[in-house]
Amino acid sequence: MRNLLRNIPWPVAVLAALTLGLAPFFPEPHVWEKLKMLATGELQRPVDVFDMLMHGLPWLLVFAKLAELFSRPTN
Repeated sequence: MRNLLRNIPWPVAVLAALTLGLAPFFPEPHVWEKLKMLATGELQRPVDVFDMLMHGLPWLLVFAKLAELFSRPTN
């Protein structure tokens, strides 16, 4: 898993998070809307869950890369 994360370049991960992760940008980012729905218990329809996964996966990738980066042993 670490090799897979290391093979994905940072610019690709950040660009995916800022484009797919936030699109559409107006009136509010879609992932933010889905997170609010999740917090209020309104995220129930399968299409909404799928939508949250599609918009949330780029952010999870960035967070996983950050976790992997900070968990590397220093020499």
